[in-house]
Amino acid sequence: MEEQKQWYVVNTYSGHEDKVKEKLDMRINSMDMQENIFRVIVPVRKEVEIKDGKKKEKLKKLFPGYVLVEMIMSDESWYIVRNTPGVTGFLGSSGKGAKPVPLFPDEVDRLFKEIGYNKETVVTNYEVGDSVKITDGPFKMLAGKIISVDLDAGKANVSIDLFGQETTVELELTQFTKE
Repeated sequence: MEEQKQWYVVNTYSGHEDKVKEKLDMRINSMDMQENIFRVIVPVRKEVEIKDGKKKEKLKKLFPGYVLVEMIMSDESWYIVRNTPGVTGFLGSSGKGAKPVPLFPDEVDRLFKEIGYNKETVVTNYEVGDSVKITDGPFKMLAGKIISVDLDAGKANVSIDLFGQETTVELELTQFTKE
């Protein structure tokens, strides 16, 4: 039976989540583990704070002290994640070298929906500067040019001519096609 990739929760020193993500990404590349460890995520939520009449957006960590890792659990991948500087262990592991329990798919779906993260890896041939035609939504039938593409969110910023003025709109990758 072939192992499948699943999401695991990794415990880190509090405040070191971003450093652990960075170090783990470097270890994945340097140890050639791209086929076993796929993605490392620090779950954050955008919060709007109004202070002195000014609106300020900031990212707040949903689970301080934890990162999510999508991986195929093996002795080697477990060892690499577990021995990354800043990692204190896996959530759902009894210790003593026991392998951790992965998150249930419905937990992953609920979590990703909450943080606005697209669980699937999106592969597209859209590039910045491409001319596109909008096929869905309020700007249907308008032409535009791609300014930026965010594959994780499954969205792109497209510049369109709206009433003689250049306007940027955010669209799902499914709402337009290349011209």
